[in-house]
Amino acid sequence: MKYRPRTFLLELVMIAVAIGFLFPVYVLVTLAFKDPQQIANRPLSLPDPPSVGSFGEAWRSAGLSSALLNSSLITVVSVLLLIALGSLAAYFLARTATRLSYSLYILFLVGIILPFQLGMIPLYQLVDNLGLLGTYQGMILFYTGIQLPFTVFLYTGFIRSLPADYTNAALIDGASHLQAFAHVIFPLLRPITGTVLILNAVQIWNDFFTPLLYLGGSGHETVPVRVFAFVNQYTSNYGLVAAGLILAALPILLLFLFLQRYVIRGFASGLKG
Repeated sequence: MKYRPRTFLLELVMIAVAIGFLFPVYVLVTLAFKDPQQIANRPLSLPDPPSVGSFGEAWRSAGLSSALLNSSLITVVSVLLLIALGSLAAYFLARTATRLSYSLYILFLVGIILPFQLGMIPLYQLVDNLGLLGTYQGMILFYTGIQLPFTVFLYTGFIRSLPADYTNAALIDGASHLQAFAHVIFPLLRPITGTVLILNAVQIWNDFFTPLLYLGGSGHETVPVRVFAFVNQYTSNYGLVAAGLILAALPILLLFLFLQRYVIRGFASGLKG
């Protein structure tokens, strides 16, 4: 393949796009490692010398320690429930060919299409009537219900791509459907489980509006809500704001980097089925 002028122009465009995406990250990181004097005199230059004082002050001022615990608890429990319920429901939908299973699958697809805002007020009233407003249980129940259709969709497509011989062999050997799923099918779901884990974790961890609505003023606020209040309070101190944003994004970024090899592979396999 010859190197043409058009190829050179495309490379320049892609480099410009990459710079456009990376520039805000560069600004955020450099501001976080500068003291106020460096920010005032050289806002876009590299830190010289780097300072980590903003991170400690942001951690204390924003109350990120308790917010991280709140976010971690809600995210971990919600994701575990989604994996357990979503994989079991998908196994039934993928391995049975009845009107009931087809209707349930369509119902889950409708749950993906319909926007959350349509049920915002009824859901809030339901959580309030159950006495779960401002509690971890209310948020976990909310996220499990909201994210379950998408989880079932991914698992169903992946299970359909698996040969049915695995399940049939286990059933012939005397295993129940639950045993066949637990010991044969679920271990094969590792790629799509990684995808389900990271996509749901990112969505739940980064969600701002729902925790603000359901947990505001309860003392159980998640990281985005605490960071929002912190940013409003320290808007003029850009070093503290940048450090707080980095601390808030770091846990989910590390999780994504650890599980990134599963995301594309599992997602593509689910769509293929």
